[in-house]
Amino acid sequence: MVEPKAPRGIQSIEVGGQLLLALAHRGRPMALKDLAREAGMTPAKAHPYLVSFIKLGLVEQEGGSGPYGLGPLALQLGLISLQQYDPVRLATPVIEELAQKIGHTVAIAVWGTHGPTIVRVAEGPTPVHISMRHGTVMSLAGTASGRLFAAYRTEEAAALAQTLPEEAVIAAVRAAGLATSRDSVVAGVSAAAAPVFDASGRLVLALTAIGPTAGLDISLQAPLAAALRDAAALLSRRLGR
Repeated sequence: MVEPKAPRGIQSIEVGGQLLLALAHRGRPMALKDLAREAGMTPAKAHPYLVSFIKLGLVEQEGGSGPYGLGPLALQLGLISLQQYDPVRLATPVIEELAQKIGHTVAIAVWGTHGPTIVRVAEGPTPVHISMRHGTVMSLAGTASGRLFAAYRTEEAAALAQTLPEEAVIAAVRAAGLATSRDSVVAGVSAAAAPVFDASGRLVLALTAIGPTAGLDISLQAPLAAALRDAAALLSRRLGR
């Protein structure tokens, strides 16, 4: 069988792109020698690329002779990219894959008019399913999703006519980057939820795994916690965090 050939690219663009990647990675203006080193090239080789990027607006140079930073076009492209990313749309295939990986139901919860609200559900390959309906509003104090939003969207949570989690619970959620609940709302049902943040650091949704307490290890060092955190971190990065 003949392997399909990879599409041809333009090598000079790929080489010059290393300079843009270096600036994005560092997140601050850089001197020519430092930027070139980060991109794996000499300053003499990097300079012509930077001149062209400046003309396009992808790069700007402070004072005409200072360090190089990302330019106005790069900022525009970043903002447009963020506008195109709908967090729920991005997260939907992630929870499908995650449910298959961990073997339990995984849901997406967002902040709604009445609090954390389930908007997507993916069931895992298990004969025991915990029913979670779209549109269900989760308790702030009693559920993993609710505790997560109470910890990261404090003012909005406080404005609701709901009982809030204790301060110790909120502090623990923030310290762990994960919220859990065991038999809190329904006996025999437990859950764990991980936060997804946007570019501004605002919590936009929770990835919540739920299942029978006997078969769902929600300890902070368990594989489930790691899988949730990894998936949430991936989505946060895609949203510019």
